[in-house]
Amino acid sequence: MRTVKAAAAAVTVALAAGAASVAVGRFASDAALKAPPGRPLPTEPRLTVHATAAGQIALTRDLASLRPGTYGLAGDATHAVVGPVLGTAPHSADTVVRRLERVTHGTLEPGDKVWLTPNVYVGNPRDALGLDHADIDVPGELGPLPAWFVPGARTTWVIAVHGLGTTREHAMNVMEFLHRQRFPVLALAYRGDLGAPRSPDGLNHLGETEWRDLDAAIRYAVRYGAEQVVLLGWSTGATMALRAAAHSGLRDRVSGLVLDSPVLSWATTLRALAAARRTPGALLPLAVRAAQGRTGMEGDRSAAAAAAPTVPTLVFHGPDDALAPWQFSRSLAGAHPNIVALHTVRQAPHAAMWNADPSGYEEALRRFLTPLM
Repeated sequence: MRTVKAAAAAVTVALAAGAASVAVGRFASDAALKAPPGRPLPTEPRLTVHATAAGQIALTRDLASLRPGTYGLAGDATHAVVGPVLGTAPHSADTVVRRLERVTHGTLEPGDKVWLTPNVYVGNPRDALGLDHADIDVPGELGPLPAWFVPGARTTWVIAVHGLGTTREHAMNVMEFLHRQRFPVLALAYRGDLGAPRSPDGLNHLGETEWRDLDAAIRYAVRYGAEQVVLLGWSTGATMALRAAAHSGLRDRVSGLVLDSPVLSWATTLRALAAARRTPGALLPLAVRAAQGRTGMEGDRSAAAAAAPTVPTLVFHGPDDALAPWQFSRSLAGAHPNIVALHTVRQAPHAAMWNADPSGYEEALRRFLTPLM
């Protein structure tokens, strides 16, 4: 009888441990699978506003606040734009002074909590950039997908798709540049975004299913006059671009890919997001297994999908990306040197390669796009 009771107790403990493991895995995987668009990723530190002056802002001294370049500065009801670090401006040992380019909306007061974001512009292309655009709906398999269309004279369109933690506003960073090059630009909101259909399970699949919304955008572009399209994606948007170029029924119309901080290993990115939420290292494999079980993703197929681009591809990436390791992009470029070019950007976080060096980014993009015009 004691043996039976002991066995029953052991089974109970095992079942409880298993249930706890499942719960922990689900919680940890939420960092990626339920990352809300437009909210900071867990890897982005909260900074405190210490002071503001004419054209200046003092922020908590941190590796993030010391980054070179131009960034959005977002708070719960605020958006501003900050430029380079002003090294000669008076400051305390625990602060950094950056140029305050503008306050888009809200106010910045000492004590406010803010974070850096790649989104330099908010609103829409007309209000933010002075660009005429049309608000359109792209017919998707789950329902209408909101998009901005900025017209241009060329018959090659650029279709832009954002990634983790951002919205289609991210595309406005390069929209003015693309408009000067006379490219029509289609900036897409896809499943899970504000105003777009919810994914059937309510989860982000890191591009594994979202690419079908990009496929719908390609079909829309071709229907309305595009002879060729260039797919420009950030983060998981880059994964979407790779998968669409490989699997779309109109992949013959894809003439080029521009991949910024591509997620080429979804498991690695998911582990990084879970770790940023202070998940103990021993539990990180549970997060990956939970994500596989919840989404149906098998193995690490994102990397496999990226193995062999068939059109000219430009990758923007750098060694300081904590979410999508640079070495995967290096391997991709090294394996396909005749078709994949890697433009390395240092001191740039995930999906912020333009922010760290706007002029260098745009020159590399101009050189890449010129033969595709």
